[in-house]
Amino acid sequence: MKLKSKVLIIIFALMLFCCGCIQKDKMTKPASPLTMGESAGVAEKSRGLQRLVRVNIFNIHLLPAKDTRTIVQFSSWGSKSEIDILKPMLEDFERENPDIKIDFMHIPQNYFQKLHLLFASNTAPDVIFINNLYLPLYANAGLLDDLTESGLDESKFYEKSLLALSFKGKLYAIPRDISTLVIYYNKNLFNEKKLPYPDQNMTFEGFLNLAQKLTDKNKGIFGISFEEDALFYLPYLMSEGGGILSDDLETQILNTPESQNGIAFYSNLRNKYLVAPKKHESASATMAQMFLQGKLAMHLSGRWLVPKYREAAEFDWDIAPFPKGSQGSIVPLDASGWAISAQSKHKEEAMRLIKYLSSKENSEKFSESGLIVPARVDAAASQHFLDGKNPKNAKVFLDVIETAKPTPVNVNYNEILDSTKQILEKKFNIEE
Repeated sequence: MKLKSKVLIIIFALMLFCCGCIQKDKMTKPASPLTMGESAGVAEKSRGLQRLVRVNIFNIHLLPAKDTRTIVQFSSWGSKSEIDILKPMLEDFERENPDIKIDFMHIPQNYFQKLHLLFASNTAPDVIFINNLYLPLYANAGLLDDLTESGLDESKFYEKSLLALSFKGKLYAIPRDISTLVIYYNKNLFNEKKLPYPDQNMTFEGFLNLAQKLTDKNKGIFGISFEEDALFYLPYLMSEGGGILSDDLETQILNTPESQNGIAFYSNLRNKYLVAPKKHESASATMAQMFLQGKLAMHLSGRWLVPKYREAAEFDWDIAPFPKGSQGSIVPLDASGWAISAQSKHKEEAMRLIKYLSSKENSEKFSESGLIVPARVDAAASQHFLDGKNPKNAKVFLDVIETAKPTPVNVNYNEILDSTKQILEKKFNIEE
């Protein structure tokens, strides 16, 4: 508006100046062929200038108005399919909140390394998609806003999703999803051997027995998957009463008898009973690829593989809970959600975006792809999640939440995992 006013003042001043020149010229010079020509020229120039002025006045009204919306920066990782779901939501949010513009930062790789740099340079986004494995690091450093008093209706969410995204009793992110582990199984391979499908009553002993009967070295088929990331061996430790960190996050418990029992059972699946593939036996194939190739009868993994298996599996498959150890069937529970940077200058607008994304309607949209287990109880119980597609036993993803345990994580957790990896690598890869 200020720019238009200044331009108009300058143009009107020019008009007055030109008109004044014409009037002065008429009053001081006698009429003659020469002076009349000069006067006509001046008049013509004046008319031209007036036409130019009128055109420019018209064009001023066509200048785009300055965008006065509040810009909220929002960062997230995610596959193309996830982003294809997210972007229309952000567009809808902008339509419903015309005073806000979303600057979306998609960081598909090295997400947390790049987030570290953004915080270090005081350019962190307002809204940050984060998981429970990294949240303590940022919360402990005072980089995230405390959302405990955000007005969130906590009864709408699984309690363990809120616990997973809390640190020292304070909530730092509003959960989008819950991540647990289940046993995927190839029903065709079970049917060929006339074996019962795994169920909620399966014990470690029964699990091993099934894996042995399903393993067929002549065909290159193994009973169960084997991965060395902490996520995949933690269920064996937790179900024996062990783990990596104590519940109070103060003590490493990998060397306790309970943890060692779990490690031994897991290692023996590969090195003693030979029902899980060794590194050279899987070669460059992932466990998911081996499952799709019909080379794994059972595969321990999470909900994120459902879209891939729905699309690519050429056999019938389903899921079952993880088997019971001495302390029951206990798998780690992780969660992802939206946090607000403590550096943000637009916290009220950021919270409006988070509440919008975490609504029942949008939680259902996130879950329709089959990629996540929604953290909202009402969305998880809806037909958008329990849609009747494979896996038929999709409710198992919800049932295991009851016995799952939020992964104990402290500020040094990633360093602890690095040292643990070095210790366990030898136990998981015993030379013959």
